[in-house]
Amino acid sequence: MDATEIRPGARNALCDVPGLVVGQAEDADRPTGVTVILAESAETRLTAAADSRGGGPGTRELDALRPESTVQEVHGLVLSGGSAFGLDAAGGVMDWLRQQGRGVEVGPARVPIVPAAILYDLALAERAGLPPMGWKDPPWWRLGRAAAQKAGRDIALGNAGAGMGAQAGTLKGGLGTASFTWRGITVAALVAANPLGSVTLPGMAHFWAWPWEQEAEFGGLPPPDRRPERLSYDLTRPPGSATSLAVIATDAALTRPQAKRLAIMGHDGLARAIRPIHSPLDGDTIFALSTGARPLSDPIGDLAILGMLAADCVARATARGVHAAAALADLPAWRDIARRRGFSEV
Repeated sequence: MDATEIRPGARNALCDVPGLVVGQAEDADRPTGVTVILAESAETRLTAAADSRGGGPGTRELDALRPESTVQEVHGLVLSGGSAFGLDAAGGVMDWLRQQGRGVEVGPARVPIVPAAILYDLALAERAGLPPMGWKDPPWWRLGRAAAQKAGRDIALGNAGAGMGAQAGTLKGGLGTASFTWRGITVAALVAANPLGSVTLPGMAHFWAWPWEQEAEFGGLPPPDRRPERLSYDLTRPPGSATSLAVIATDAALTRPQAKRLAIMGHDGLARAIRPIHSPLDGDTIFALSTGARPLSDPIGDLAILGMLAADCVARATARGVHAAAALADLPAWRDIARRRGFSEV
């Protein structure tokens, strides 16, 4: 494999995969939001699979992604804040898709298939001085529909969509994305980084993902000049209060079992970017999505390389999401920490 053939896509984003668009919406009253991935047109058929590795996942319609399931396509994917309440966001996306005439024909109706996964961001509102949760009208159904309606090729990073209320260890978390092209195929990832674990080396500003950085996409710091002095972590977040979510997308033509393998390999990217990962307190879930536009010349060898590149994109997207995030409540931004540690140009 010629490494010169591997480079970030034009946008360095999930929407480098032709035929995909991303929509995001945030609540005006508290730090939570929704990110939606859709096909740009009804003619694009999306094959999807998923793999959950965390101890506390919150998901919807993952059984529909099993290889033996009857319906072999999806019409959208949802990443949402709000903990289990956020699963309502998929209903808003379904409503928008139904009005666009998209979905599986079931008798006289069209039923969109919209798998979803959620992360926990409810505590941050109270820490930001907002009233305790008590909505008369929980926002996530509305946010899901708004995100679908706004879907396009531009993707806001950091405090956006499902990353709005995210926390990454002791830093403000966020939404990130990254891509690679290889031999005419594009593979990309989008991550809502809200892990229990840390995304930076202990006592340092460097991201764990720094070896995979491309073109200074998350700060361009020089390589670390020393090993961490200690390997200790602040694991004080309460049970169920974390989770990182990701979508890997490619225009390579994948079967559902091949997409499942891509999702499995993608978890290595979370492990490269977050320590610890897949803990009993996280609900880490990765979706893999294929538009089917480009056949693989070698179904085994090409898939192995795509899985490697997908994991790299997940690691990079995780760091980019935290790098782009702004401080919120008592959570500092990564940029603030980096400047305190002597890196002024970040």
